[in-house]
Amino acid sequence: MDVLESEAVHILREVAGEFERPVVLFSGGKDSVVMLHLAVKAFAPAPVPFPLLHVDTGHNFPEVLAYRDRVVAAHGLRLHVASVQEYIDRGTLRERPDGTRNPLQTVPLLATIAGNRFDAVFGGGRRDEEKARAKERVFSLRDEFGGWDPRRQRPELWQLYNGRHTPGEHVRVFPLSNWTELDVWQYIARERIELPSIYFTHEREVFLRGGMWLAPGAWGGPREGEPVERRRVRYRTVGDMSCTGAVLSGAAGVDEVITELMASRLTERGATRADDQLSESAMEDRKREGYF
Repeated sequence: MDVLESEAVHILREVAGEFERPVVLFSGGKDSVVMLHLAVKAFAPAPVPFPLLHVDTGHNFPEVLAYRDRVVAAHGLRLHVASVQEYIDRGTLRERPDGTRNPLQTVPLLATIAGNRFDAVFGGGRRDEEKARAKERVFSLRDEFGGWDPRRQRPELWQLYNGRHTPGEHVRVFPLSNWTELDVWQYIARERIELPSIYFTHEREVFLRGGMWLAPGAWGGPREGEPVERRRVRYRTVGDMSCTGAVLSGAAGVDEVITELMASRLTERGATRADDQLSESAMEDRKREGYF
């Protein structure tokens, strides 16, 4: 834990010294919560020198939005919200037939980055989440359109990070690159970090679709033949309600979650993110277009 923490703190400080306008992607999910906690430690007793950016799909879990606002207020942070709904209302984006808005986040994200001239964007991605994320290094260069090209990855020997970029380009930075889901939870336990309540078991209305327990909502679920049931569930990851599945669980606290993870053979995204199952290269395709 100490080694992982030290590496992440070093990355955060490196970006603060090398870039002019960094921003932290903050969804209220556990990875971004840990990343913010690390940023607070990295610059204490000074305030965190970066604003936060949340891409709000309009289908986010209410518990997570309430947690986000509470954390922002507690730390006196600046928060930019890029709203997918606003882009739909303007006609810039159109609803998808399946109701999910997760793939629609790319346009508001890139527009907000460009509009605020952010040159470094911290993300909470980990290499154990999904095979496309395993291809990225700690510093990931994005072109003037926000696109990612694996062939432009730079070597990072001896923890030396190259943030060089031309005007219009920016760099995505992943301080948790070498962490696993279990590492994140063990760090949460050690640091006693508060999380949104949906990460722990609670009774909720859900329905089964494609092997995943989804929450009903304005996004269009459930369909005919998908009965709603009340189940004891928790979430391993948070995102758009239309594609983020719950897992049946009795884990009511951090230690119980850690025990549950040690026995699991499924990755969190493989078990709970329907949008990653659209194709074998779904995540990589979206990253090439500018996604997280």
